[in-house]
Amino acid sequence: MGLILINAGRLSDYVREKIGFTLILHEGLKEVETIRLQKLLNSTDYVKETRYVDKETAARELQAELGEDFTGFLGFNPLFSSIDVKLFADYTHPDSMAVLEKRLLEFPEVKEVFYQKNLVSLINENVRKISLFLLIFSGLLTLIFFALINNTIRISIYSQRFIINTMLLVGATRPFIRRPYILKSISLGIYSAFFSFILIVALVYAYQRELTGVLSLNDLTVLGLVFLLIAGVGIFISWASTHLAVNKFLKMKFEELFY
Repeated sequence: MGLILINAGRLSDYVREKIGFTLILHEGLKEVETIRLQKLLNSTDYVKETRYVDKETAARELQAELGEDFTGFLGFNPLFSSIDVKLFADYTHPDSMAVLEKRLLEFPEVKEVFYQKNLVSLINENVRKISLFLLIFSGLLTLIFFALINNTIRISIYSQRFIINTMLLVGATRPFIRRPYILKSISLGIYSAFFSFILIVALVYAYQRELTGVLSLNDLTVLGLVFLLIAGVGIFISWASTHLAVNKFLKMKFEELFY
């Protein structure tokens, strides 16, 4: 979940940048005009990449989708040349795309601008829903894991309650008694973080093809943040649970230890 949360922005951008415009070009444009328009689009702040599709390529792609030769049936190719424009994620909100649509129509080479407005709104809405779900789900998981780790540590400390009480009777201070238990819990948190991180790296390596464009083993910044997050949460939960459990038995009287 930490890996997903850290990559939430990247996952969102990855999905958003899959949508964009299709610019239908006027018939009879010269190649130099098309190249000039494509270079002009690539130089703008909002365009991530462009792809020119001529009439013949568009016909072949549509023929592959339909499974039949429609040009043979019609006797001509009714399609126009076009440029597929992919936008940066910051410009894929419905309001931004409406403004960009008007701006792109101002180019004299462009006959029509097409994009799926319903799909844009649906993607943005789903991104918000998924982000909220991940936030709530990760919060619930944190509470569950805290309860599990806390109960395990409490049982471990409970089995040594008489040793803790004996140390108090011989004059040991409370910080002195707590220290070995806390150090042990912190070391277990660190070991667990390393073990978990190795498992995460193994999973990323196994599914690196499915995660292309979202996460890579070469992305050391994200992997480092994940390790720090795992180690920080693991150490904190272990330390807090141990501190509370030891303090509980430090405050109990000898006769209370039997219950």
